[in-house]
Amino acid sequence: MSTLHLIDHPLIQHKLTLMRRKEASTNSFRRMLGELSTLMAYEITRDMPLQDIEIETPMETMTGKVIDGKKLVLVSILRAGNGFLDGMLNVVPGARIGHIGLYRDPETLKPVEYYFKMPDNMNERDVVVVDPMLATGNSAAAAVQQLKDKCQPKSIKFMCLLAAPEGVKTMQAAHPDVDIYTAAVDRQLDSHGYILPGLGDAGDRIFGTK
Repeated sequence: MSTLHLIDHPLIQHKLTLMRRKEASTNSFRRMLGELSTLMAYEITRDMPLQDIEIETPMETMTGKVIDGKKLVLVSILRAGNGFLDGMLNVVPGARIGHIGLYRDPETLKPVEYYFKMPDNMNERDVVVVDPMLATGNSAAAAVQQLKDKCQPKSIKFMCLLAAPEGVKTMQAAHPDVDIYTAAVDRQLDSHGYILPGLGDAGDRIFGTK
């Protein structure tokens, strides 16, 4: 079974509470999501592999450490996942970006794919899939399955802002090899598949749409 990592740093919890408030403006919501994703990126990259290299400092030769292997890929589940990217790129500015377009059928709550674009050499790269909300888990599970089927990356992690217990269960059942990183696990889903207490539709709040 994959591991659920609850990132409960005080700054993350503080910003998350401010984002949840219904009166938070689009601008403040987007800004805080960027700040929060930067903080979360430190945790999700904690165990990235390193290799030793010889370098020259202004004083002498030494052995330093750099990240090993091909550059990390951040895979955004469109469109709300894009809200995570700028903040994470503050930590890993050399990361490559991939996109998966999925929408949720309102009747079945099942994901339908409409876009898939990845960097080259994915089989040599570590991947972090990002989407602010892990609600039913169907879209996240489908996105990860597409990555496995089409790209076979070295490793996959999933990062979200909020998770519902139902979504965690779905992801862990479908992909027991993919660890989940989140700032909070909320109470439940409502009948429309929204997280409670949640923060509403993350995409609408990021982009100021309805």
